[in-house]
Amino acid sequence: MTSPPRYRLLKPHLLRELMERTGTGAPISGRELAAAVDVPSSTIDALLNGVTKTQPADVAERIVRVIGVDLLILWAPTGRAVPAPAEDLPSTAPRTAVTV
Repeated sequence: MTSPPRYRLLKPHLLRELMERTGTGAPISGRELAAAVDVPSSTIDALLNGVTKTQPADVAERIVRVIGVDLLILWAPTGRAVPAPAEDLPSTAPRTAVTV
C-alpha cells in the first residue's frame, strides 16, 4: 500500500506574506486559514515556523485555494526530486535509505 502524496512547503516566509494579502486582497490569520482548510491551527503554526515541512496533497491544495495562488508557488511534490524529511513522513511509511 502506498502512502498518499505529500507536498513540501518551499518557503514558509512566502506563505506568511501571502496570508497578509490573499487573492481577494484581504489578510487571513493562521487561525482563519486553519479553519478554512479544516486543520488544527497548530498545523498552520508549525508550517509558518518551519517545524513541519510537508503536508498531504489535499491539505496543500486547500491552503493554496484559500490563499488564491497556484499550488507550485508554495509547494513542491515530494519524491525523487524533492524528498520528504523523515520527521514529516507518517509513522507507518517504510523508511528506506538512498545512497547517491
